[in-house]
Formats: sequence, structure tokens, C-alpha cells
Amino acid sequence: MAHTERPLSLPARTEKDQDPAVAEVLAKAKAQTGMIPNMYRGMANVPGLLETYMAGYDAFRSGSGLTPAEQETVLLTISRVNGCTYCVAAHSALADMNKVPTEVTDALRDDKPLPDARLDALSTFTAAFVESRGLPTADQVDAFLAAGFTETDILQVLLAVSVKTISNYTNHLFHTQVDEMFAHRAWTD
Repeated sequence: MAHTERPLSLPARTEKDQDPAVAEVLAKAKAQTGMIPNMYRGMANVPGLLETYMAGYDAFRSGSGLTPAEQETVLLTISRVNGCTYCVAAHSALADMNKVPTEVTDALRDDKPLPDARLDALSTFTAAFVESRGLPTADQVDAFLAAGFTETDILQVLLAVSVKTISNYTNHLFHTQVDEMFAHRAWTD
């Protein structure tokens, strides 16, 4: 998926920004992650956007009940479907850190069937959810439930789609450069 023809010209913000709202949200981000990802620097032009992203992302990570491999499956699938080169690289690196098997991560990146049936069902449903704009068919829902997931898990996928839409679209608008720590997992669609 192509980026916008012209990236936004808003500046990359820092935790030393003169706007206290920007400085505060970026300081909070740095305290949580130990760094300020390039993606956050663009989002911070609207502090509420970054706050919303961080709150939703944290809620998905801490409250979804999904395993780290399942979480990365959802986040990577959304980012791949949306064509976000930044987020596919970042979540590939995070998957590696969370010990997701490389063959799973690579299959997700390449839109190939996954070697694990449960993860494959999760990725298939997540892609269908994104592609249908939240209107999966009854058969898609039934297949997801038959794989051992619940209707509550559908709402967790919705939460992930919500936060990844914020990050994927921000990266499209800014043509965000992949952070050095994720560069070894660079991806193009």
C-alpha cells in the first residue's frame, strides 16, 4: 500500500517540547517504553491522539487474555492488511522478542498460512475483520469461534484494530522512518 503522496509537514515532537501537553505525553511514553518511537513523535502533534493510542494499546496488551503470540498475530495481521511498513517491522521485532516462532512471524508478513491452526484462524479472522470494515460474515465468525475463540475475543480484535488504525494511518501520513531497533525486520508490501 502506498503512502500519501505528500507526507504531513508537522514536526517530529520531543519530550522537551515547549507545549506542555506534548512534553507530558512524550515523557509518559518514554517512561512506559524506555524510548520514544518515531511513530509517537508524529502522533504527539495531537496529544490526545497519542494518549488514546497508548491507552488502547496498553488495554489490549494487558487485558485481552490473548497470549503474546496471539497478540502479535493480531497486530501483525492488521498492520500487514493496512500496508504499514513501520508497524510490520516493529511488531516483527516484538514478536521475535516474545519468542514467537520465526516461521509464524514470516508467514504473517508474507500473508501465508500459519503453521499453527489456532494462530492461523486468528489471523484469518483478523484480516477478514479489517477487510470487511468490521462486518465479518456469519461463516467467518463461526470459524473463529470453532477455533476456540469467544465473542469477547472478537471485541479484543476490535480494540486492536482501533489502536492499529491510529498507528498505521499515522505512519502513512508521516511516512514514518522505522526506528533503528526494528530496522532488521524492515518490510515492504
